[in-house]
Amino acid sequence: MLKVNISTNAPIKLDVDLLCKDGELLALVGPSGAGKSTVLRCIAGLQTPKKAVIKCQDQLWFDSDNNINKTPQQRRVGMVFQNYALFPHLTVNDNIRLAIEQQQTDQVQRISELLAQVNLTGLGKRYPAQLSGGQQQRVALARALARSPDVLLLDEPFSAVDKVTRRKLYLELNTLRRQLNMPIILVTHDLDEAAMLADTICVIHQGKTLQQGSSEQILYRPNNVTIARQVDVRNLLSADLVKTDGRQTLHWFDYKFNVENAAGFVDNQSIFWTISPSKVLLHQRVRKSKGERENPITATIKDMVTLRGITTVLLNVYNTGDTIIQMDLPEHVAMRNSLKRGETISVSLLADAIHLMLS
Repeated sequence: MLKVNISTNAPIKLDVDLLCKDGELLALVGPSGAGKSTVLRCIAGLQTPKKAVIKCQDQLWFDSDNNINKTPQQRRVGMVFQNYALFPHLTVNDNIRLAIEQQQTDQVQRISELLAQVNLTGLGKRYPAQLSGGQQQRVALARALARSPDVLLLDEPFSAVDKVTRRKLYLELNTLRRQLNMPIILVTHDLDEAAMLADTICVIHQGKTLQQGSSEQILYRPNNVTIARQVDVRNLLSADLVKTDGRQTLHWFDYKFNVENAAGFVDNQSIFWTISPSKVLLHQRVRKSKGERENPITATIKDMVTLRGITTVLLNVYNTGDTIIQMDLPEHVAMRNSLKRGETISVSLLADAIHLMLS
């Protein structure tokens, strides 16, 4: 388990609190300049914060109050840099050998095992310039694992490869991480990448961690509007919470929605709400669904786009001015219902999917 608490104004302002368990992959997300890579460098011992406590397993790696600051070599960290940082004049074998402890007698076997682990068997005698970007990334990963680290840090490792290669590397990392019983922290600005690979996501902005939780919590149930905007939440709207017939309902323009997650909010309160585009339910023409009785609204299809089997529909909701709600459908559902731009349709907003929050 890795615990990180950094609270310092130098060399940059950080207010970070992280927890990553063994066997867990934590994605650290946020805009460029948010401090993500700096956090990794502090964990690895490559940068010294003024005030922090960093603990891995049962070992204190850094404690500013007690003057504890272990060297990078003592911390047993495996790190993959954004540019991979391979030595161009050394072969793949020699790049990996540099990270293996000198006293280890079976270095050749160890290198062979690592290359097999990252699907590079037979490429040990090549130089970095003779490898593709994806292969270079695998070498960097093998070198990071050569130290038998207690924690693995990945600093935007997929940013330098094309999309096709990136998808292959996602699958490989997802398979590899199942074999590694250690905390893994992935720095990325790609929310889809984080949602696909991570067990938990931590949002960082201007050096401050805003929220840590599962992909579902961060992307669809953020704690507040600031976090929602950081993770590009769709369908972020404002309304009033009003008690109607003994229960709280959401009043949005002329609509009154039933909600199931209003605990902690008071009556007659102006709040923000959101709903995942996948939880906006189309009233289908082919067959009826039980959910069609739940929070129905009428809207005009303003635009549609289909990508990789998902059709995104932008809906201009009646009696709300120019307010747009996004709905995501499987492509075959959009085709079966013959959806077209400019036509009027009805949809339902599932009550248990409406998430309420304050600013």
